[in-house]
Amino acid sequence: MIKQVPAQALKAGMYIHDLNCDWMSHPFVRTRFRLEADEQIQTILGAGIHEVYIDTAKGLDVPDAPTATEVREQVLEEVRAIAAKAPPPNARVDLAAEMGRAAKIRSEATRVVKNVMEDVRLGKAVEMDRMAPLVESITGSIMRNSGALVSMLSIKTADDYTFEHCVSVCTLMVAFSRSLGLDTEATREAGLGGLVHDVGKMKTPAEVLNKAGRFTDAEFAIMKRHPEDGHAILKETTGIGETPLSIALAHHERMDGSGYPFRLMPAQIPEVVRMASIVDVYDAITSDRCYHKGMSPTEALGKIFEWSKFHFDPHLVQAFTHCIGIYPTGTLVRLESGRLGVVTEQHERNLLTPVVKVFFSTRSMSYVTPETVDLSKKMGAGGADRIVNHESPEKWQIDVRRFM
Repeated sequence: MIKQVPAQALKAGMYIHDLNCDWMSHPFVRTRFRLEADEQIQTILGAGIHEVYIDTAKGLDVPDAPTATEVREQVLEEVRAIAAKAPPPNARVDLAAEMGRAAKIRSEATRVVKNVMEDVRLGKAVEMDRMAPLVESITGSIMRNSGALVSMLSIKTADDYTFEHCVSVCTLMVAFSRSLGLDTEATREAGLGGLVHDVGKMKTPAEVLNKAGRFTDAEFAIMKRHPEDGHAILKETTGIGETPLSIALAHHERMDGSGYPFRLMPAQIPEVVRMASIVDVYDAITSDRCYHKGMSPTEALGKIFEWSKFHFDPHLVQAFTHCIGIYPTGTLVRLESGRLGVVTEQHERNLLTPVVKVFFSTRSMSYVTPETVDLSKKMGAGGADRIVNHESPEKWQIDVRRFM
């Protein structure tokens, strides 16, 4: 049985099933292992990990600890309650009309970011006059229909992950800023900060940055230099603002003082940096990497919410949930009727009842004529259909973009 226990309660003989943090927050080569010595426990505590999951079938038990299933259901219930009260951003144009334009914007942004950052690797300065227009294009797409670009966040390739991640963080920072009501200039600076937040990784040796597996302790220490390296690079950039500088330097800081590079406390972390830390982790844990399978957006929001007890600003986590939605546009969902569909539009008053385009029946195991269903409306005598779970497109071998 998998159970959640406080890190302070760990003892030798327990079996760690999940360290319960994003991969850049712990130094262990493995994520599942038996605790053999107190030094391992001190390393866990030193990494700012407050709660872990243990496997009682492989090690010592804690009788009164909640199970992973109990924790997950409680967290998702709280996230659903937040989502039910959240109005989504207005969409000015239809999703289908924006998808093609959004795909071109994302492709061009990734290309430019890759070229600019590879120039940085060669010792050149960051060309802000090439980066700033990307933020304007991304902002324009978000304003027309945020769901289009957001639905593409998980589309990343191994070779270009760092650059695509920067574009994704920029996209989410713009959407987040607009949902919080920030003005045009603040939104632009937040987006620009997202675009350049990982520029310091261009100083990370390629064999470490692109390693197909977990880091050794030495490699982990090298990787953790990138915030300071990025800040130093950007300090030499003409016209850079304080917001991008702060985001590059402090996006790995945490609210409990366990982050890096300076272990800052909450009063020392600007709100926009707190936003960036949430966005950065959300995009990372929803992305497929060689060492972990990306979570669904719903699972990722649950984890961010769970970690907000210690690592993130709880109020901003709630606001981010309002912004992104528990079932973001592009999410494959299973309905109570047994049909599968892709979320194409958020409901104006309740993020739990989006508009879904259904196209597959799990009962007949066959495709059906695509139909757009507004889950906020009744379905005749049988009552309203509803989402019972998110689904993996890979499991069903479905390309959801065909139906958006």
